[in-house]
Amino acid sequence: MISGMWNGISGINSFEKALGVGSNNIANVNTIGHKSDRASFADLMYQNGYGKGTHVQSVEKDFSQGNLKLTGNSYDVAINGKGFFLVEDPKTNNIYYTRAGNFRMGADGTLQSANGMRVHGIQSQGSTVIGTDPADTKFDKNYINFLGTGTITRNNSIQTINARSTDFTKTATDSGVSGQGYKTATSKINDIQALIANYKRSLELYSSTPDAPSTESKAAVSQIEYGSFQSELKDENDVIKVTINNVTVKQKFDTDIQTTMNKFADKISEIQGVTATVNNSGVVTIKSLVPGKEMKVTDAAVNNDAPSITTITEASLGTGQGLVTSAREALKNAIEAAGGKFIEITTNLDLSNENSLTTSELQMKLNNLNLSDNASGEIEIIDGKIYAKDGDNRFIIGSISTAFFNDELGLRPEGDNLYSQTKDSGDPQDASRYNTLAEKTLELSNSTLGEELTNLMVFQRGFEANSKAITTSDEFLRTAIELKK
Repeated sequence: MISGMWNGISGINSFEKALGVGSNNIANVNTIGHKSDRASFADLMYQNGYGKGTHVQSVEKDFSQGNLKLTGNSYDVAINGKGFFLVEDPKTNNIYYTRAGNFRMGADGTLQSANGMRVHGIQSQGSTVIGTDPADTKFDKNYINFLGTGTITRNNSIQTINARSTDFTKTATDSGVSGQGYKTATSKINDIQALIANYKRSLELYSSTPDAPSTESKAAVSQIEYGSFQSELKDENDVIKVTINNVTVKQKFDTDIQTTMNKFADKISEIQGVTATVNNSGVVTIKSLVPGKEMKVTDAAVNNDAPSITTITEASLGTGQGLVTSAREALKNAIEAAGGKFIEITTNLDLSNENSLTTSELQMKLNNLNLSDNASGEIEIIDGKIYAKDGDNRFIIGSISTAFFNDELGLRPEGDNLYSQTKDSGDPQDASRYNTLAEKTLELSNSTLGEELTNLMVFQRGFEANSKAITTSDEFLRTAIELKK
């Protein structure tokens, strides 16, 4: 009788604890990244074959995957698979672990969790700047023209290349010597537009073949031997001509032979992406300003005579970094010739040591990273990689790290969706190969109302039944006492 009463009491205590576990799961059914608890019961020791009741042996976390919900928030990230985000308490510098990816940008520009913890990852490693003015190290208000952006992704690194210029349309002026590459302001601007298009194509090609060897592009150069026919240029009825890239250039005799030849070369230089010079012997040298672009020179003539056309350099398209280098230098030179300034900023994210889980807080403000005067930019997170957009330019600035433990059940729940490492959990290890990070998405709680409500009914019935065992044992005991009287 006394044994039955104590069995009932142990059952009441156990189901009361299980009720606490179940109600906690229900209370956190909408908590981002929450992992439900599971109460495990065990019987107590036996004596002479009689059981001594039950107790809650353990309360363990269920780390199974929760459903993913698309939120559209640029800062939301969900882990699909194994692992935890690493966050640092700024007050104690202690590292905690969480599945809740409802992040934000803090006032200091760092990526933070909802409760102000600093999210850890790998920060981009500085930047390389190539420009007209060595004093200019970032995009400021003077660099208003977007020139190009490219993202080069390799197995262990990500590189972004971005370029801008000042307003060359306002600084371009006519310049040069007639017959020696003379350029009008309009032709300079047209040349730059062609070179911008070439620079963008080079970045696209480099992005598509990041591991190609580095070879620079070569610009096409041709010469036309007009010398032996120059004597035919006597009056305004005499014409010298050539067709370049399907554009026909004609020049009538003007003043004298040299003046005519100079003006002819100047007209050729007005063709977009082309420049021309002429020497005293009547040899016209035509050069493409766009590296790697084929230049078609045909139909050279002085009246009805056809001088020879000689290809000095065939156009060849480079590969890898060299392709971008040659396109950049040509564009930079053209912008500077137009009185403008050029700047190219390259940022690099090195992931070769990702497995070591050497992490730090992640800075996201472009001005703090010395990339732009624009403080915030537009943040974009793709598979855990953090990009910041400044207008049409796009920089790689970091990567969010994740960690897993050999024994997840050994982690200590700390509240606020946080867990801390223990001796039982083991040391954190890089989890990047065990998961994917979904952008603009959150992992929901893996607690399900249907299951938890069913458990509550079971706990309630168990509590009632154990209560009945106690009252029945009490009645037995009372009857026994009455018998003694």
